[in-house]
Amino acid sequence: MHAVRLHTFGPAENLTYESVPRPTPAPGQVRIAVAAAGVHLLDTSLRRGVQGPPAPLPALPTVPGREVAGTVDALGPGTDPAWLGRTVVVHLGFAPGGYAEYAVADADRLHPVPTGLDPATAVAMIGTGRTTLGILQFADLGPGSVALVPAAAGGIGTLLVQYAKHTGATVIALAGGPAKTARATANGADLALDYTRPDWADTVRAHHPDGATVLFDSVGGATARTALDLLADGALHLVFGWSAGPIPLTEADRTALQARSVTTLNVLGPAMLRRAGGNDPLRLLETRALAEAAAGRLRPALQRYPLGEAATAHRDLENRATTGKVVLEP
Repeated sequence: MHAVRLHTFGPAENLTYESVPRPTPAPGQVRIAVAAAGVHLLDTSLRRGVQGPPAPLPALPTVPGREVAGTVDALGPGTDPAWLGRTVVVHLGFAPGGYAEYAVADADRLHPVPTGLDPATAVAMIGTGRTTLGILQFADLGPGSVALVPAAAGGIGTLLVQYAKHTGATVIALAGGPAKTARATANGADLALDYTRPDWADTVRAHHPDGATVLFDSVGGATARTALDLLADGALHLVFGWSAGPIPLTEADRTALQARSVTTLNVLGPAMLRRAGGNDPLRLLETRALAEAAAGRLRPALQRYPLGEAATAHRDLENRATTGKVVLEP
């Protein structure tokens, strides 16, 4: 089979498309003939050798990738035979192996792909979708809400815009450039603005002088700093990323936000799992995400690449040249 391997940490060019033996499923596992493999921004950090939460650096050489969908073609000893031949999707957790024509996974992590969903959509929902549903646990959205969504054309941003509109909230979407703002508008945003333009904040104030009630912040940096000034008193600032770096806040800024009762919550990791509850909160969020897509309420944006072009996919993702969830297809 073919797989994408990483022998040395470094630039995207270190990802090589090679012939390797097919993996053999262990007891309790299945082997999946992969139809779609998800690419996550975290994958690019691990490829560079950047150590940080939540995933440890892999042992080299490695086949990256932690989200796959496809057809079960082989079973390990003791695995339920009912899985054979089924179309499934799975998040591999911290185990790599997704950028390949075949991958192995624990049977107890599998989800059947709902009828009507293609594998790429299922892959987007098992990772990006579950994170989106986890973030939304912290926001009580409804007709009186005004949601401010930076990176609104990205994987999570696309789903946040759709979900917020489904609740009746007003959505202000921020994205880089006219093509991405057009996508945000197509997803239902009431106001879609190019955050690279210097007047975007003035436009928000003109349309919503009372301010936004929730900021879904995956960006940080100067954009988030400006967005904080656009929040209403008592608003929520939900943080789940910092692609542009830390927010440049002074002590006076923090005091002013506190006086306005703006609450900042970091919603990834343990906070998200506690809010989801249950014995297996990640699986619960995965199930909810797949159900939302199957019902048509969430439609992930997809950018597809052939498996052999994984290096190009990584470069484009790092350079913010992608829209939505990046998926590799063998």
